[in-house]
Amino acid sequence: MALGRTYAVALVGLNGYIVEVEADIGQTLPAFIILGLPDASLNEAKERIRSAAQNSGIPLSRRKITANLIPASLPKRGSGFDLAIAMAALLASNDVRSTGRTVFIAELGLDGRLRPVRGVLPAVMAAVRAGYADVVVAQANAAEAELVPGARVQGYTTLARLAFDFGADPQDLALDFDPAPDSGEPEAGADPPSFAPPDMRDVSGQGDARRALEVAAAGAHHLLLTGPPGAGKTMLAERLPGLLPDLGDAEAMEVTAIHSLCSLTSASLQLVRRPPYENPHHTATSAAIIGGGSGLPRPGAASRAHRGVLFLDEAPEYERRVLDALRQPLESGELVLHRAAGTAAYPARFQLVLAANPCPCGKATGKGVDCICTPTMRRRYLARLSGPLLDRVDIQLQVERVSLADFGLPGAEEDTATIAARVHAARQRQLKRLLPFGMETNAQVPGRVLRGALRLSTPTTRILDHALERGVLTARGYDRVLRLAWTVADLALRDIPEPDDIGLALNLRQAATAA
Repeated sequence: MALGRTYAVALVGLNGYIVEVEADIGQTLPAFIILGLPDASLNEAKERIRSAAQNSGIPLSRRKITANLIPASLPKRGSGFDLAIAMAALLASNDVRSTGRTVFIAELGLDGRLRPVRGVLPAVMAAVRAGYADVVVAQANAAEAELVPGARVQGYTTLARLAFDFGADPQDLALDFDPAPDSGEPEAGADPPSFAPPDMRDVSGQGDARRALEVAAAGAHHLLLTGPPGAGKTMLAERLPGLLPDLGDAEAMEVTAIHSLCSLTSASLQLVRRPPYENPHHTATSAAIIGGGSGLPRPGAASRAHRGVLFLDEAPEYERRVLDALRQPLESGELVLHRAAGTAAYPARFQLVLAANPCPCGKATGKGVDCICTPTMRRRYLARLSGPLLDRVDIQLQVERVSLADFGLPGAEEDTATIAARVHAARQRQLKRLLPFGMETNAQVPGRVLRGALRLSTPTTRILDHALERGVLTARGYDRVLRLAWTVADLALRDIPEPDDIGLALNLRQAATAA
């Protein structure tokens, strides 16, 4: 046979596409050519594959080898195609038998070792969806690949052992070669180090802020905390993920796939069940937060926080264009990145938590007698949080400085488990009410549903209607207050919001701007 055919997966964002790898052995002078829009790292596979095959005791043909990756119009990137190209070349020279519809995903070392690659989980998911259930990966990626339901995964450490199982006869020395595991890879079955998560009991006082955090967790609402340094804004934000319920199977698979693509879960042994938490530094670029980079765009912090919390501390210190770029995912729950090399879409349904000081020096609270900032400096500082961005933030709360009386007795405050139980109950009520509309939380409910099937009586919304008439609220703000009111009612185990719930929701949205 002068033509061999195997299969691999090309990832564009989180979407995977089956790539048919053809290898042809010609009659001309020795050469190795890869066709099908390979990037630089994939073009370098030629030397990796030749050396790996030679050191595995199954050298490639000395004639011209042409590898074609189909579809040719789809950009291919990364070293995950190494194994598929090598097996296609061995198949073309009759060194191995037919591999059928097996998908190969691994990088090759010069010594013939199969090395792990990023994005194995979404790649295997794409292969199974396309009907290719048999997958071969590096042993270090096997546990991660086995997370995909319906996948028949085989993990190998060397090319020699893999080729032997497919009918090759490598040298005995190469077959017996058993390389030491890569440093940094956790051993199978090893328990990851455990750390105690931050607890709400550590937060002294701050009754209004604690209540706002509970409402935000229950309804998946975005949150802005404004207050002086040391008031506890960061401490509150760090405890929000602990109040959120565990991720379901589909959500956990999405989050783990993103982390696999970012190489955050090397040799992952289980799905990510807890909502992620991302806290980028205020000097982070747009590519770091939104996503981007050279070639096909990669996910940023916003996508890594999918189904979790994205916390931007000292929010006015971020570049304004970076903050405004978050407006699209806040509405759609998805980031679509367009670059010259292609377009990639990543899920980004996160809870945004912003923290800001009242002014650059942070002392413009109360009478503000210690503040050294001019009115112009204050306006310029807070103006970096644009009106359209703040209009998408449901809860806007002023966090006051903690007084001595607020500390109280140790352990007097409710802990995270107690509050999380109320949040879980509220989420269950929302799910039961919103499931017919295809939604899960109050933050997802569109205005047409709020003013249609979930329309409240005029006496109940009177205070909200007056705020809209006076121009205190925009139409988007009106809907967001209604969503907050439904969450407040869910926490109180009421079937429908009351006027007091509307008033509390309106106060939660206007507290920071009114201060």
